[in-house]
Amino acid sequence: MAITTVQEVMTKHVVCMQVETALDKAAATMRDQGIGDVVVVDGDRVVGLVTDRDIVVRAVADGREPTNTTLGSVVSRDLVAVRPDDTAQEAALLMRDRAVRRVLVLDEEDGLVGILSIGDLAVEIDPESVLGGISEAAPNT
Repeated sequence: MAITTVQEVMTKHVVCMQVETALDKAAATMRDQGIGDVVVVDGDRVVGLVTDRDIVVRAVADGREPTNTTLGSVVSRDLVAVRPDDTAQEAALLMRDRAVRRVLVLDEEDGLVGILSIGDLAVEIDPESVLGGISEAAPNT
C-alpha cells in the first residue's frame, strides 16, 4: 500500500481574510463558498484560523455584534501545521494529539499551501466509513 502524503489529500483552495475583517463578512463568505473556516492573516503573515463555530461560540453567544467584531478578536492563534510531504498518518496523529479538526499546510518558508481537515483524511483513509460519506456529501447550505 502506497504512503499517502498530506499534499495528495489537502484542500488547496484556502480562503484567507485579514484580521480586521468583520465577522458578518467572514460568515457570508463561508456560506457563499460552502466552507467552515477561513485562515486569518495580518498582511501576508498567517496568524490563525476562524471556524463557523468560533464565530458562534466566541462572539454571537457572548452577545458581540458580528458587524463590529473582527476576526482578529476571535481567531485561534495556536497554529497547528504540517508540511505537504508529511504523511497523512502523521497528520492524523498530530490532529488527534492536539485535539484539532483542521491543520494548516505550510511549505518550507512557512507559506500557506493548503489546509487539511479530518474530513479530508476520512475520505482518503476510509471513504466507505460514515465520516467519509458525510465528508464527501455536498454542503447543506
